[in-house]
Amino acid sequence: MLTREESEAQRFLRLPAKEQTRRLEAMTEAEAEALRFDWGFWSRPSQQIPGDVNPSTPDGTWDVWMPLAGRGWGKTRTGAETVREWARDFALVNLIGPTADDARDTMVEGESGVLAVCPRWERPTYKRSKRRLDWPNGAKSLIFSADEPERLRGKQHMKFWADELGAWRYAQLAWDHLELGLRLGSNPQGLVTTTPRPTRILKQLAADPRTLLTQRPTHENSPNLADKFLRRILDRYAGTRLGRQEIEAEILGDNPRALWSRDWVDRDRVVDAPDRLVRVVVAVDPAVTSDEDSDETGIVVVGKDNRPAPHFYVLGDLSGIFSADAWGRKALQGWKQHKADRIVGESNNGGDLVEFVIRNARFEDVDGRNVRYKKVNASRGKAIRAEPVAGLYEQGRVHHVGEFSRLEDQLCDWDPSDATAKSPDRLDALVWAVTELMGGPAGLNISDEALSPARRA
Repeated sequence: MLTREESEAQRFLRLPAKEQTRRLEAMTEAEAEALRFDWGFWSRPSQQIPGDVNPSTPDGTWDVWMPLAGRGWGKTRTGAETVREWARDFALVNLIGPTADDARDTMVEGESGVLAVCPRWERPTYKRSKRRLDWPNGAKSLIFSADEPERLRGKQHMKFWADELGAWRYAQLAWDHLELGLRLGSNPQGLVTTTPRPTRILKQLAADPRTLLTQRPTHENSPNLADKFLRRILDRYAGTRLGRQEIEAEILGDNPRALWSRDWVDRDRVVDAPDRLVRVVVAVDPAVTSDEDSDETGIVVVGKDNRPAPHFYVLGDLSGIFSADAWGRKALQGWKQHKADRIVGESNNGGDLVEFVIRNARFEDVDGRNVRYKKVNASRGKAIRAEPVAGLYEQGRVHHVGEFSRLEDQLCDWDPSDATAKSPDRLDALVWAVTELMGGPAGLNISDEALSPARRA
């Protein structure tokens, strides 16, 4: 059981109101401003850069500090404050986000990002076109996207902050380039802030003796979180496998009752799809509501090659909680980006909703009225539809082009026998896409001999 940590700020708030007032009134304006940006005062001990305290290594030091924490724990603030502190003493402290948008919107410009946590006298200049932060003392922070792993090739780092490693699409390749560049200065080190996911790279890092792991749950930061948020996530996820991952910060293995295995996905993962795919489809599994508690709209892009027994390539996962207009644009984005032949939409929940939204959507120069669309209807149960597609994975005929962490979480966690389980919308969209590419359920052509005895039974 983890002990509850307190920051100096939380201990201050437990003082009698009169004592709080007395101390605050005694401060000058400059002292109050300095206190506002004093991370040592506001942070909990687990958020502060650890000293050389890694007993797993002969010299007691660490190469990577990895706060593996639940949603809302304060990972982004910890990352930004660590960069701020490192930049005082080191000339090159670089940032790597899952995508360029994430690096900009969360790590740099976010409400807990680097620009927000720095006082005016310490705030760097953000040169967006150069993907760089220039610090007042001459230090620099180069900004990278893990979606472009080749940009990391040959780049050097004294220190780095890598955010949400569990969500990087090309995680292994990007990490390899990043690690090879961690070679400047007398003590090169990296910080990885991430919600835990059972990806290969995260499991490797967690097991590495030179990684200092800080594993903390969401509720450690409860004094700084809205009561409504805590009630919602606890009501929705407490006691579930997803809750153990997203709230308690556990790295989970596969659900033994799931149809998919991460070993299959990792075994057949590729960096690039073949140059020529004979067909590409975008599949949409719509949510019927769009508020913050609604289901996701599953939007998955899959292509197939021209082998006699075709292989399938998962090209994109654009799923999320969107308004109808927004998921319509997302589907057209997938159609354009991957030069798709058709959009297919599941009609059981929304009837003709998907076609209506697609036909009225616009994305850049794509007009939904000109897109080929097909309505599909679930006449059989979800598990019966999913099993043949899972069989293709077991045969080694489905390849993920990069990593799609949320989709892979659903595949390897969904228990088809659990009637209370949340609808796996990304999984549904994937199943629709592969089924369409094979010409419907009758064309799935799964070889019984290639399946395990448990799958044949």
